[in-house]
This record gives sequence, structure tokens and C-alpha cells, in this order.
Amino acid sequence: MRNSILLILLFCLLAGCEKAIEFKLKQAQPTLSVDATIETNQDPLVILTSSLNYFSRITPEVLSKSVIKDAIVTISDGTITHRLLRYDILLPGGIPFSFYSSDPSSPQTIIRGSEGKQYSLHIEWEGKNYTAATSIPLLKKTIDSIWWESIPGLPDTSSRVFLKARVTDPPGFGNYIRYFTKVNQGAFLPGLNSVFDDLLINGITYDVTVDRGVDRNQELQFEEYGYFHKGDTVTLKFSNIDKATFEFWRTTEFSYQSIGNPFSSPTKIQGNISNGALGYFGGYANQFKSLIIPR
Repeated sequence: MRNSILLILLFCLLAGCEKAIEFKLKQAQPTLSVDATIETNQDPLVILTSSLNYFSRITPEVLSKSVIKDAIVTISDGTITHRLLRYDILLPGGIPFSFYSSDPSSPQTIIRGSEGKQYSLHIEWEGKNYTAATSIPLLKKTIDSIWWESIPGLPDTSSRVFLKARVTDPPGFGNYIRYFTKVNQGAFLPGLNSVFDDLLINGITYDVTVDRGVDRNQELQFEEYGYFHKGDTVTLKFSNIDKATFEFWRTTEFSYQSIGNPFSSPTKIQGNISNGALGYFGGYANQFKSLIIPR
């Protein structure tokens, strides 16, 4: 009885110590966000948006309104400078969207990606200037072959399979890659962990399981994650990238996977755009391998 009374008194004491805390969040000014790439034999692609408030409700319409349409965007390879043209399109559902790419009215200065070259990006928006630089590495880390394997423990009637790849890493550190997979007529999607370095696998040929790429706009189905299916036509896009592109996606993917985990460490996403802008400008040297998985 005495212990019960003590517990009740302790509970009342703790309840009386509660204090409501209210946070007054500052209204942050919109920040330029950049998603810019240049790939081997491809035109540059630049998507510009303004950042949203932390508690904004993200919908296709909200994202569409955040797209920046009044920027001046140029790209240079150190010799030629080309001003990019804004393209206005409609996404599925009739949602307007815009991006910047090569201007066909100035064909003499059009720049397309080439291995071993460096590129600089310049953006002028609302009186401020932003710059970034990237390179397209030589395609030195390559895929020798890809194949499929049955999953141990599953019956032969199961349609799920693994995709395997044999990769050769050249001697010397500093070879970074990012990969994507395409299934049938779908889009190329990056893996949940899509970037890798060669700190532990330098200068060797090795076999690796390739997880199926994921659409980060959809809820992840863990019971199906990583698998391909019999009857799929799979294309693997294997890209050599520079260190800045690797660091951007490494920190971005770590942050993405930490959402909702109270025990995870805070992560600062490492972009390469100047003047406080968010995002990155990245170069990709690409290799493609395709495989039809029989039914």
C-alpha cells in the first residue's frame, strides 16, 4: 500500500513538471536546387527548382510550381560556351514541367558529353550567380558479363531471380560508379544504394549481385526489393562518375534511408553547386548490358 501511494505521488510530481514547448520556425527564403547531368554522347540536362518549406505537402502540382523558368543557364567545355534553352512539357496527368538543354538554333556551340572532358555550369537567377564543375571519366571500370541465378531456398516454380554481374576494377584507387536498371520498357532506376567506390576492391575482377533499381517516389516493397522475375528483359546501365558525383549520391542515399530512424546520425548532403545552392552537376561515362531472363 505504501509503495502504491509513493508511485501515485511520484506520478503527480512528474505530471506537474510538464511544460508545453512551442517552436516558432523561421520562414526560410527559397533556395535554388539543381539537378544537372551530362552523359557520354548526350546533351546536358538541367532541372532547376526552388526549395520548399520543411512541412510543405509534396504533390505533383506543388513540385510543378517550384520549377524555375526564368534562369539563364550556360555550359562550357573550356573552349566552347553554349546557352541552354528552356523546354516546357506536360508530364503524365497534364502536369506542366520544364527543363534546360541544348538549343538547336545554335548548332555550332552545342556541347555533348565526351569521356575524359571537364565541364562547367553557370546559372544566373534572381540576380545571383551559381557555378559548378564536373568531369566525365574515362570508362575504365567495366562490366564483363551479366547473368541470372535462382534464389536458394525458393521452389523452381518461383518467378523471382537474382541478377549477377562480373566487374573489373582497374589498378589504382579513385574509380567511382553509379548503376541503374531498366526492366522491359520501364525507366532506368538507380539502386537503393546506387554508388560505390573501390577502397576495398581495387584492381581485381569480382562477381556481385545487382539489386533492382527503385522508384523513390513509390513506397518501397521490401518483400520484392532487389529481385527480378523470369520473363523480364533487363538492361543494366553502369556509369563511371567523378568523386563529387559519388559524394552527392552517397550522402543523399544515406539521408534517404535514415528518414524516420531516431538512431541515425544527421547527414549533410554534399552538393557541388556554389553560392549556397542545393543539388549537383554530375558527369557519367556509360556502359550498357542487356539480358533476357527466360520464363
